[in-house]
Amino acid sequence: MLDIRLIRSDPQAVKDGLGRRGESTESVDRLVDLDASIRKLTGERDSLRAEIRRISNEVGKLFREKKSEEASELQAMSRQLGAEEQTLDAQADELENELRSLLLRIPNLPADDCPDGAGEADNVVVRTEQFDPDSYADHQRVPHWEVAEALGILDVERAVKMSGSMFVMYRKQGAALVRALCQLAIDRNIDLYEEVRPPTLVRTDTLIATGHLPKFEEEAYRIERDDLWAIPTAEVPLTSLGRDEIVPESSLPMRFCAHTSCFRREAGSAGKDTRGLLRVHEFDKVEILAYATPSQAADLHAEILARAESTIAELGLAYRILDLCTGDIGNSAARTFDIEVYAPGADRWLEVSSVSWFSDYQARRANLRYRPSDGKGTAVLHTLNGSALAVPRVWAAIVETYRQPDGSVRIPDLLVPYMRGATSIAAPG
Repeated sequence: MLDIRLIRSDPQAVKDGLGRRGESTESVDRLVDLDASIRKLTGERDSLRAEIRRISNEVGKLFREKKSEEASELQAMSRQLGAEEQTLDAQADELENELRSLLLRIPNLPADDCPDGAGEADNVVVRTEQFDPDSYADHQRVPHWEVAEALGILDVERAVKMSGSMFVMYRKQGAALVRALCQLAIDRNIDLYEEVRPPTLVRTDTLIATGHLPKFEEEAYRIERDDLWAIPTAEVPLTSLGRDEIVPESSLPMRFCAHTSCFRREAGSAGKDTRGLLRVHEFDKVEILAYATPSQAADLHAEILARAESTIAELGLAYRILDLCTGDIGNSAARTFDIEVYAPGADRWLEVSSVSWFSDYQARRANLRYRPSDGKGTAVLHTLNGSALAVPRVWAAIVETYRQPDGSVRIPDLLVPYMRGATSIAAPG
């Protein structure tokens, strides 16, 4: 969430940042009013508390001096002040709850160098790599759902029978390819990133910490009986690894890597981009995430992007890097670069990784702090994350890009060691 001190001291800067996103700025004025009212109420309440403590000390003194009547009069005054203090405290709590609720719904401010724009069409293509639209043959222009069905490696029909629409089931070497991609992504990052296998179900406050709640409640799967949520990404539990803790600056940056299943309702996507693996409810992904000081954040952002990009590049896929504009970055992000791969069968660019810097927005929600090396107080961390590899669309791009004239799919050299030595996926029979 945003720092209330920034809203208090420079509300116009906050309005300008929200305006760059195309967001309403009305809530900023309400926050300023709430903050002023809370500080006024808490000041009055604290003054009453001090007076009550003074009276209590005086009452004790009077009783010791056998001045019971005077002590009783002061006790009555103390009870009256106590009732007033409780009223002020309740009013302050009510306003603080409203203030927090508003803060949880206001998005992060975009970074100064985030390109301005209204939406997806205004994203900046930083560069395109390994892409020649004329280099793809007819046998590569077959969509992955047709290729995979012919090879018996993707079974959508039975997955839908088991779980409903937008669920898929990988079979045979299709399932092996999922595992291979995840293991590849882990192996390429554990030189610096600590491998973690976090829980797949988390509490409400864990989703609040990353900004997925309350804004994206309709996109999440909830187990109401236990008040748990299925994670939409490993970013959610990884961000909360250090929640409510203070780490020494000497331990930063801290880097984590996790392979998990991820669950997204994809509300409102019925009939839109739902064929094959373009949009599914459950998928595997390897996430990399870092805690950093503000001065370390820029280098970590570049590092995470470079790691995600290098894997896609060495898989031999065509890809491009997008610098997302202010109207398209995520709710919690200050700056985001997307990696999109080209799938020749679907003839589409598919997002496979979002690499984001969240400034102190998530850390403030999660109470992630560090103690500076000079030992003076504490400071709020910065968080960054990116998909080291998200399976479905990379899987789809591989199946289409590496399809051979005989209908088989050649396995990229980088993955052969993870495929029990297989070099291709051939049709059954």
